[in-house]
Amino acid sequence: MQFKHPEFLYALFALIIPILVHLFQLRRFQKVDFTNVKFLKAVTVQTRKSSQIKKWLTLVTRLLALAAIIIAFAQPFLALEEIVGKKSETAIYLDNSFSMQAKGSKGTLLKRTIQEILSELPEEETISLFTNTDVFLNVTKKDIKNDLLQIEYSSNQLSYRSAFLKAKQLLSSSPETIKRVIMVSDFQQKESSFSLPKDTDAKTHLVQLQPVTRQNIAIDSLYLSHNPNNNLILNVLLSNIDANGENTSIALYNGDKLIAKTTVSIPKNGRATTEFRLEENIKINGRVTLEDPAITFDNSRYFTINSPEKIKVVAINESNGNFIKNIFTPDEFRLQNSSINNLNYNDISTANLVIINEVKQLPISLINALKPFTDQGGTVCFIPAINGDLASYQQLISGYSSQGLLTEHSQEKKITSINFSHPLFSGVFDKKVSNFQYPKVNSYYRANASNIALSFEDSSPFLYKISNLYVFTAAINKENSNFKNSPLIVPALYNMGKQSLQLTDISYTIGQTNSYDIPIALNQDRILSLVSDNESIIPLQQSFSTKVRITTDEVPTKSGIYSLQDKTNIIQHVSYNYNSAESDLQYYNLSTSENYQVSTSITELFDEIKEETSVNELWKWFIIFALIFLLIEILLLKYLK
Repeated sequence: MQFKHPEFLYALFALIIPILVHLFQLRRFQKVDFTNVKFLKAVTVQTRKSSQIKKWLTLVTRLLALAAIIIAFAQPFLALEEIVGKKSETAIYLDNSFSMQAKGSKGTLLKRTIQEILSELPEEETISLFTNTDVFLNVTKKDIKNDLLQIEYSSNQLSYRSAFLKAKQLLSSSPETIKRVIMVSDFQQKESSFSLPKDTDAKTHLVQLQPVTRQNIAIDSLYLSHNPNNNLILNVLLSNIDANGENTSIALYNGDKLIAKTTVSIPKNGRATTEFRLEENIKINGRVTLEDPAITFDNSRYFTINSPEKIKVVAINESNGNFIKNIFTPDEFRLQNSSINNLNYNDISTANLVIINEVKQLPISLINALKPFTDQGGTVCFIPAINGDLASYQQLISGYSSQGLLTEHSQEKKITSINFSHPLFSGVFDKKVSNFQYPKVNSYYRANASNIALSFEDSSPFLYKISNLYVFTAAINKENSNFKNSPLIVPALYNMGKQSLQLTDISYTIGQTNSYDIPIALNQDRILSLVSDNESIIPLQQSFSTKVRITTDEVPTKSGIYSLQDKTNIIQHVSYNYNSAESDLQYYNLSTSENYQVSTSITELFDEIKEETSVNELWKWFIIFALIFLLIEILLLKYLK
């Protein structure tokens, strides 16, 4: 038992006064001689012993009554020792990711949780609350009521570890406060295991919300392909969780116009693919939809097919350039072949990729033209010649790095290693290839390089990249190498061309870093905007002489088809979709541990916190005890004979 005003307890020393008074009044019986005692017959006989007992009982009741009154003024209470005299700080993480659209026993998980927070949170309690998108610092329930009711679902979810660390940052470092971190989520499984940093300064509470069903049908992804008849096909990949999806209806729209519809059956916890045939060379602002009431964010996916832009390639040849013509076909590229003597330098400034094909000696004018070209986002592929002018080669490469070509060696070497993670080969192979027919060279230039795409058997580089310059270390003509006959040459050169102007894909994922090029020249005062019916943003952009590179990550935040605009002029359209990872309704199986306590609802948790932090005041009981003792005293005086 503890006291709010312990100084009143000094008054207990005053209890010695009635004790002294009582002792003073306890006089001894004296004998009195009477000649006749008949007049005392009517007097109740009282022994000396019974009189003393009555007086002592009266004294005890008076002392107890006075002590109870004094203790009542000291305001005693019962509470846990660690909470006495301390204020509380609470940081709440409220997960508003798309998986919180799942239905619980009393409605959607997120909306029901918001109602419980508004219902259970004390009116005057100050908390800090944050979601995946918003932060509210040191607010009361009244301050954030409207904001909570208007919270929208977000495609960008913090990792649970990041959410915990962010909650810790919102709490003070004072040791005089009781700190609590409350994380409210369905705790959808993102990684193989769940863990939080161990923390002794704050109590961590996890509220894991459980949906009544995990059933969900989702559109996972879209991609284009060509069938054996060379028809353009839109492939729709679907997934299904927890129940069989029989005859699920899938619709394809171009804008608001329905252009195709089909049904597909998806096995329980399985996947299925359906196809739509599209017409070639037609601009499409497409949308694929299905109907599934469980979770709605993954019921639609958007895609865009813009008018094809051709990538300009300038090839400067002193060797046979037919292999370049076979790779850079007219349907995707505008190839311009030229010899070093007939080269028009103005063509370089408007190109996206320049290939120097075994030119023996590089003119200083060409070297001077290539550096500003790459500075403006252009790409150069350099293939040296046999017995080339090493000084001019080194002068070209020195403009980018000290990793230039060294001496030439006449020695047969095999090209044995592929850097599968290099941008040129990323996604090209289904699996890592270790035993293929190795191409070889008869002579090569030694080089020191780091960003290597292909290397020889001794790990020295055959193809590497410095900034926007790709460098081969050996000639690839038929006399020196059989690399032209290798399957590696096509993805290497083709991806150089495709990456020199990164045309827009059919769609991008919100929350990931996306980069693409728009073939338009802008002056310094003009900027491009992404505009849809829901939002308008200015993305990160970098202007070059022939293109503008757009980079997005956290924005846009809404899925849909965006028009890329120069003021009011629409240049082209770009589609953004939500990450489909939220569609997989798999959850961690959490239980209380030494690091955190697990609850199933906000109401349950708040009841536990109230019980844990409750203060039971006892002063009313001591007032009642004082009245009882006074009543006992009255009864003793009146009825005890």
